[in-house]
Amino acid sequence: MTKAMRALAALIVAAFLSGSAHAVPPGMSVEFTKSPMGKVVFDGKLHADKGQTCDKCHTAIFQMKKGTAQIKMADHMAGKDNCFACHNGTVSFKSDGNCARCHSNK
Repeated sequence: MTKAMRALAALIVAAFLSGSAHAVPPGMSVEFTKSPMGKVVFDGKLHADKGQTCDKCHTAIFQMKKGTAQIKMADHMAGKDNCFACHNGTVSFKSDGNCARCHSNK
């Protein structure tokens, strides 16, 4: 491999890593801890096992950077385009009446 090709490969890897550094890698999870109902854990593997792909929600619904999702109780009631885009009773289980499926007091 030539020096130029190694440099190009290093740049590609660096660009990839910096662009996804805040996203939830496949098979990993992220915790949302600010809810008064208890923390919510988004499990990437659980969603992937159900046939969902990252690009289904990113970036049309959620940005890739951790901490940018601001989901409020009013969003639940209004069916806003975030988790409830799928958790509406049609695509996946409805969030209304199923609080404990996502929220945990652990």
